[in-house]
Amino acid sequence: MYIDSAYWHNSRLDFKDKKHPLFVGSCGTYHLYTQNRLPTHRPRGRLDYQILYIASGKAHFYFHGKEEVISAGNMVLYRPKEEQRYYYYGVDQTEVYWVHFTGNNVKNILRKYGIADDVHVIHTGTSLEYKRLFLLMIQELKLCKEDYEEMLVSYLRELLIMIHRVILSKPRGKSFFLMNEIDAAVQYFHANYHKAISIEDYAASHNMSTSWFIRNFKEYTNATPAQYILSLRISNARTLLETTAYNVSEISNIIGYENPLYFSRIFKKQCGMSPSEFRNQMKEEAIQQNHTL
Repeated sequence: MYIDSAYWHNSRLDFKDKKHPLFVGSCGTYHLYTQNRLPTHRPRGRLDYQILYIASGKAHFYFHGKEEVISAGNMVLYRPKEEQRYYYYGVDQTEVYWVHFTGNNVKNILRKYGIADDVHVIHTGTSLEYKRLFLLMIQELKLCKEDYEEMLVSYLRELLIMIHRVILSKPRGKSFFLMNEIDAAVQYFHANYHKAISIEDYAASHNMSTSWFIRNFKEYTNATPAQYILSLRISNARTLLETTAYNVSEISNIIGYENPLYFSRIFKKQCGMSPSEFRNQMKEEAIQQNHTL
């Protein structure tokens, strides 16, 4: 299982902030590979709010004692003191991002962005922009640069604005069909990103023209199918570089590139450094972080 998380002042204790309208306390991501089951149960909930984004796979949540299976392309909101009970399973290859936040005006802020007081599940669609914002929040909490607390709130508000725009774009008949088609494509890409995928063949097999599929996929996810698949490959390469001892050639093969040199060029273009340089940087950051704990 891959875990990356960060906490305000390196404390895992939840808290309620009364000084700021909005304040980010912690954030992180989980990606299950080999672990069979990851349960969470907080009978009395927490003191803060939590948003979880299911980026791939699915998760099992319980609301008022009733199970609800939440698939990729949805976010879940928990409010203070609400029971939290949910499970991730390795067989689902679940990838989830989360953020905990608090403040003296959170309820009104959520209302402002179209999130009603009784809503738990929000259909947001799948977007690389969501992942980008969560990763930026994790990085800010790790580095704690000047004004990082304000930057965290800025990223969270940007996430809420994106959610609001989805809520306001009330789907018409065609849009329901579109959402289902793109969600299905996203799931397929997540399951098969390491294989050779023909966008033309995928579109044809689902009775869509290639141009229609590419145009609507980009509108829905802010990336073309090819860009989305590339992002999945690079994201999983980063995870393997950080959490395993596989060499660059092995990782290249795992994520779908037969030529390690081509993989290294693509990785450097996307990340600004070679796979080996990235691995060394992650090791150095881990050492520095351990020294600060």
